[in-house]
Amino acid sequence: MLTILGFAMIATFLVLIMLKKMSPIAALVLIPALFCVFVGKGAELGDYVIDGVSSLAPTAAMLMFAIVYFGLMIDVGLFDPVVKAILKFAKADPLRIVVGTALLAAIVSLDGDGSTTFMITVSAMYPLYKRLKMSLVVMTGVAATANGVMNTLPWGGPTARAATALKLDASDIFVPMIPALAVGLLFVIVLSYFLGLRERKRLGVLTLDEVLQDPVGEKKTEKETEKETVLVGSGAGAGSGTAALRKTGGGAGAPADADEDDDDFQGLDPNRPTLRPKLLWFNVLLTATLLTAMIMELLPIPVLFLLGAALALTVNFPRIPDQKARLAAHADNVLNVSGMVFAAAVFTGVLQGTGMVDSMANWLVDIIPAGMGPHMGIVAGLLSLPLTYFMSNDGFYFGVLPVLAEAGAAHGVSPVEMARASLVGQPLHMSSPLVPAVYVLVGMAKVEFGDHTRFVVKWAALTSLVVLGAAILFGII
Repeated sequence: MLTILGFAMIATFLVLIMLKKMSPIAALVLIPALFCVFVGKGAELGDYVIDGVSSLAPTAAMLMFAIVYFGLMIDVGLFDPVVKAILKFAKADPLRIVVGTALLAAIVSLDGDGSTTFMITVSAMYPLYKRLKMSLVVMTGVAATANGVMNTLPWGGPTARAATALKLDASDIFVPMIPALAVGLLFVIVLSYFLGLRERKRLGVLTLDEVLQDPVGEKKTEKETEKETVLVGSGAGAGSGTAALRKTGGGAGAPADADEDDDDFQGLDPNRPTLRPKLLWFNVLLTATLLTAMIMELLPIPVLFLLGAALALTVNFPRIPDQKARLAAHADNVLNVSGMVFAAAVFTGVLQGTGMVDSMANWLVDIIPAGMGPHMGIVAGLLSLPLTYFMSNDGFYFGVLPVLAEAGAAHGVSPVEMARASLVGQPLHMSSPLVPAVYVLVGMAKVEFGDHTRFVVKWAALTSLVVLGAAILFGII
């Protein structure tokens, strides 16, 4: 009964948010509360919620201060060189823009933090998608899938969890998986190429030269107006080598149907007043030190981001009014994400507290045919797709993986092979409603979570299967 109710609760949640019948926050709170009553444990709902909030509070704190820290780094221009290089490559071509989104997300993912990746990627690419009327779910889907492949880095979380749960060395798990993960990343880039090609066919393309040669104010057709984007150099004029987005002013040259939220989006303004070019190397050193401390686990990650945000704010904006203005500028993202995390705590608290998670995991293990025993590595890889989507990484790696590894050991499959297979589902996991970072992505991109889910699930699942296929082909699993 618990198994049925567990799957029913997850299915109800997904259906309601995909059909936009409920907001994610409301669904994360009300649906598990209702199912908790169905299970007959309504009286214990308070305890489950408090347990869930307690377990996710460090994550919420980390995300809050990570958003502030990396928001400040975006404000002061730390990532502008990488962003400008990607934008110079992308120009005004939808195909290049989508491929650039995948490349940027993959590069920034090297820091191991999904929220950071999404903040930087959306800040860089959002204005281009909006000006060219491109599909924003393409941006969120490509960014999430690329980050999912890169999330398998040892300091990204899943590999460390698998190593801890099975008492293995993280390098023994990750290093042999590199060829398969490289194939997965290549597949994401190829996928972004075809998605970009589809966008190019739908919208057409303006080269950078055509955009720069088209005077603002010249009479345009409706189609040309919809595609307009003004790119100017970061230096003295339009002829400089590095391009950055500038918001068009009023008049005939501005898109008549431009969304109002474009005017508030300053992610790529090369002349924004918050830039601190004289403090570039301080910010580079501070960020490198912060990431190094995270990898070496010198302090808990929430503490590191709290200290880093306070130091970055004080040095870059020594005046109190400026500090307040910067905090206010990022308050929406902080509130949205932290609120979503605490709402997700209700969902996970009920799943774990009522025993639904354990019941679903045991049921899945029990239905595996005996003849599949020698192929438990492949089974674990396939199971990692739905399980890491419907469960937190903690629940999967500490609750389910040891059970799967024990079953595999009984058939001669080594724990390290099971651990490698468990990483396969991460491209899909990064769009799970239980991953706090995905709410940073859809929130900043102003995309409905249900729309993102409908678009990304098939492509992320296919990416995971490509990684699994490559791992089997290379003899890794």
